[in-house]
Amino acid sequence: MLYYRKFVYQANKRKGALFFPKLTIDSVNVYDVLAMCEQQDYRGLVGYLEQAVQNLVAAGAEVVALTGNTPHIVFDALQDRVSVPMVSIITSVSQRIRQRGLRTVGLIGTGFTMRADFFKKPLREAGINVVIPAEHEITYIADKIHDELEQGIIDLETRDEFIAIIKRMAEEQGIEAIILGCTELPLLFDGISLPVTPLDTVEIHIDALFNALEQ
Repeated sequence: MLYYRKFVYQANKRKGALFFPKLTIDSVNVYDVLAMCEQQDYRGLVGYLEQAVQNLVAAGAEVVALTGNTPHIVFDALQDRVSVPMVSIITSVSQRIRQRGLRTVGLIGTGFTMRADFFKKPLREAGINVVIPAEHEITYIADKIHDELEQGIIDLETRDEFIAIIKRMAEEQGIEAIILGCTELPLLFDGISLPVTPLDTVEIHIDALFNALEQ
């Protein structure tokens, strides 16, 4: 819903108030995706997502996006299996960070996104230092995303704890910005000022999608 709303109203801004884009959505089960990641069943995950992409292609989609950060673990393998171009969140975020001249950024998201290397490695290769929280903070963040945010629950105590973690990362690890590497995180911080610049992967990805569509 967040992606859809932001995409639609970004289209309004770019094309005019009377324009709404033609979108086709294939909604997959996030808990199935997370389970396959935890089991390192990447072949199964590629097959699962490929079917969803093929559904979109059959409906006439010319450009496809994965709106979750975690399934980008198989982005390259999936792109090799489908005929339409896909727009990567990770590539989009890397480009935005370099445009802003940032050198050290923090990353929060699902436990898998924080612990695995698929998001961090391309950024490191672009000369960007990527910092993740301490292990006990990773566990806390992952649990809250899984049990609250994925269910649409916005808890003020959780918000305060997340902000405290980001503040500590800024003070102790020198992050200049924080990547909100889970689609639901912008919901938690809506209207809230963070200790460092937030890098909202939803908004960054949507900008990249429009750029791809306009080429």
